[in-house]
Amino acid sequence: MYIVIAAATSLEVQPFVDRLAKGEIPLKNHKVEILITGVGILASTFAITASCLKKPDIIIQAGIAGTFNPTFPPGTITLVKEDASGDCGVTENGVFKDIFDLQFSDPDKSPFTKKKMVNPNIDKWQHLGIPLATGLTVNQISTDSNRIQQLKEKYNCDIESMEGASLHYACLNSGIDFLQVRAISNNIGIRDKKEWKIKEAISILNDTLFQIIQTLP
Repeated sequence: MYIVIAAATSLEVQPFVDRLAKGEIPLKNHKVEILITGVGILASTFAITASCLKKPDIIIQAGIAGTFNPTFPPGTITLVKEDASGDCGVTENGVFKDIFDLQFSDPDKSPFTKKKMVNPNIDKWQHLGIPLATGLTVNQISTDSNRIQQLKEKYNCDIESMEGASLHYACLNSGIDFLQVRAISNNIGIRDKKEWKIKEAISILNDTLFQIIQTLP
């Protein structure tokens, strides 16, 4: 199996890469490729689309994320069942309208389903026992309390990243199997890094990557 592990930064997957280099991860007959996409929607969409052209069996995106939902506190892990773009549109009179509200795009035209991009194969990962979350992807990290509340209500989202929707968009359009794995590093809106759990998030993220690789046939 040809497996691509995609991450925005090398920091997020470095423990996994180190174990891979030391031969500590049994690969069976798998070929594992590490793809560092860069941060944000543009860089990640380009990199993942280019990777899709190589026809991997699966692209696994691994990264940290902020949380809207206390069910997913910092230091925990989740698999993303669906993702959406959260800042492509316009804000008028303090209200954000996305491209679907503006009728620039059909909210149910592939790869979208009710504005979201759903992983059609997420159920096959249920055996891992990892909770599923709804993701939201933005280029501008959310810090304003009014904006945060609007996004939560508009998209019913649990977590926020800067690259998740890129994976779903590229892979759904290319017919490539994919999985988005997110470890929670912080509560959205809190910018004091002393209150973040980056170390813990990266640790559980890489342990989960190892677990996932072991379950692949």
